[in-house]
Amino acid sequence: MTGNKGFILQSRDQHLLRELAILEVADCEQIKIVAGFGSTTRANTRLLQLVRAGLLRRFFLGSGGGRKALYALSQKGAYLVGVPYRGPRRRQDEVLVADYYIAHQLAINEIYCTLKYKPFPGIAFERWVSFHQPVTPSSGLIPDGLVELRTASGVTSCFLEVDLGHESLSIWQRKAKNYLALALSGDFRKQFGQDHFRVLVLVISERRLQSIRKMVGTVTEKLFWFATLESANTRFFTPIWLRSLGDQPKPFFEAQ
Repeated sequence: MTGNKGFILQSRDQHLLRELAILEVADCEQIKIVAGFGSTTRANTRLLQLVRAGLLRRFFLGSGGGRKALYALSQKGAYLVGVPYRGPRRRQDEVLVADYYIAHQLAINEIYCTLKYKPFPGIAFERWVSFHQPVTPSSGLIPDGLVELRTASGVTSCFLEVDLGHESLSIWQRKAKNYLALALSGDFRKQFGQDHFRVLVLVISERRLQSIRKMVGTVTEKLFWFATLESANTRFFTPIWLRSLGDQPKPFFEAQ
C-alpha cells in the first residue's frame, strides 16, 4: 500500500519500478515489454494510476498527434523499491519538442528489451550493468551499458555504444584507443571476472556505420562489432555484424 486510498502496489508494479531504475526513461511500448502488459489500454490505465500515486513521473515528447508519453521513476517510487533515483529531471507533464538524452536512452532501452525479454534459443541473458562513472578511473570510458550473455561455451561480455550521429570521429578514435587500453591492462578481468569483452557499436545508418568502422579500424582490428540499431533490434543474433576489417557480415555467435 502506498498511502493512496484504494491503491495497492502489485508485484508487477514493483518489478516495473526496479526496471525503470535501469531504463531511466521509457515509453509505453517498452513498459509493456518489461512489465508484461498484453494490452496498451491496460498499460496506460496502470501507468496513470502509478503517476497519480506519485510513484512515476510523466512527461511528453513531440507535439500534436505525434506526442508520446514517457515515464520515469519518482523519488518516492525509487525509495519504495530501494533503487537509486535517476533519470531525466523534467517537470510533471512537461512537453518536450526534442531531447537528445531521451532519444539516446530510448535507443539503449530497445537493445536492453531485445536481449532480456525476447529469448533466443541457447542464449541466456545473464546481467546488465549501467554506468554513471568511468569503467575504471584511468579509462575515461562511460559505456551505454554492459551486457553478459551465457551460452554453452560460457559468458560473453559486451560493452554497448549507441551512436545517434552526434559524436565526432575524433571522439570515436579516442574511444577505440581507450577500449584497447582497457583490454590490454587486465583491469577488465579484475572488475568483471572475464578475460575478454566485445564493444558493440550500434548506429542509425549504414553510412554512419562505415564512417565509424573506418576510424576504429585505424586503431584496432579487434574488440569492435558494428551493426545498425534497426537490424540489432530485430535480428541481433543473425549475420548482421561487421568487424573493423572485412565486408562479410557475421552472426553474433558462431555455430557450435
